[in-house]
Amino acid sequence: MVRRIVTFPAEVLTRPTERVVEIDENVKRIVKDMFDTMYHAEGVGLAANQIGLSLSIMVIDTTPKEDAPNVKLVLINPEVLEAEGRVRFREGCLSFPGLTVEVERFERVRVRALDERGEDFEKTLEGFPAVVFQHEFDHLKGITFLDRLSGWRKRLALEKYRKLQREGART
Repeated sequence: MVRRIVTFPAEVLTRPTERVVEIDENVKRIVKDMFDTMYHAEGVGLAANQIGLSLSIMVIDTTPKEDAPNVKLVLINPEVLEAEGRVRFREGCLSFPGLTVEVERFERVRVRALDERGEDFEKTLEGFPAVVFQHEFDHLKGITFLDRLSGWRKRLALEKYRKLQREGART
């Protein structure tokens, strides 16, 4: 089921999410809905709070991006074990429709999480999949990609976003 994507400045996007205690049928339904919603919006990553649920769940699928490694993951209660290197990447966000900003991220991250079956796993992500992971991981911590910008860059991006919202409201 495709769910509504929450847009900034919704409060659920600015609060850290809650750890998932039990992976039951409800959590599995949420994961399926997150993939459906992400694909419908033509995204490559989605955090549960972007559909209004304050749960530590994210989904990633970089396969639609032709020049990126194919990575499809469900990460429940993810944590970063190691991070190295730096890369700058122009990011968009489903919760900020139409806005893209350049953000500095780690080039490689080693992560640990549970999958949708409740099994613990570790994975090293590099390049674009690492950027997508970090973007969604920030969401789970209540951090948006605008929070990664310096003062004046953040102000300019917010002004542009507000303009995009006003223009979208008129169409």
